[in-house]
Amino acid sequence: MKKINTKIVNLLIKKKIKLSVAESCTGGKISSAITSVKGSSKVFTMGLVTYSNQSKNHLLKVSKKIINKYGAVSIQCCFSMVTNLSKISKSNIALSVTGIAGPSGGTKQKPVGLVYIGIKKGNKVNVNRYLFKKMSRTKIQNAAVKKSLDLILGLIK
Repeated sequence: MKKINTKIVNLLIKKKIKLSVAESCTGGKISSAITSVKGSSKVFTMGLVTYSNQSKNHLLKVSKKIINKYGAVSIQCCFSMVTNLSKISKSNIALSVTGIAGPSGGTKQKPVGLVYIGIKKGNKVNVNRYLFKKMSRTKIQNAAVKKSLDLILGLIK
């Protein structure tokens, strides 16, 4: 069986669909998974690692109000990241990820392992909340990458 990233790139090419990604807690791992596949340059528009609040604000135009009121790890921030990425990149599919990979930085309301993944195709936007419990930083990041790739694949199948 083909790896999921190869499957995604081949389907994107076949269907002439462009993809862009804005990552925070995954630090570029989704972009790396896609661009490791031969031919990805035909379909991968851009991958932004907007790790800091400042970069979310400057590059993705996430308003400071959203970040101050809800935090960078929130449905509102993730939604803003994906909708603005879609405008900037002009891609058919845009995906955004923001979360707390740990090992520190979590709170009772926002524990380590909390990840929001936003995906937009056409006018349809979905933001999903995931909680990857009792995992190391790397495992949380990898779980978020896997979930993101699954969501992309599900949208283009």
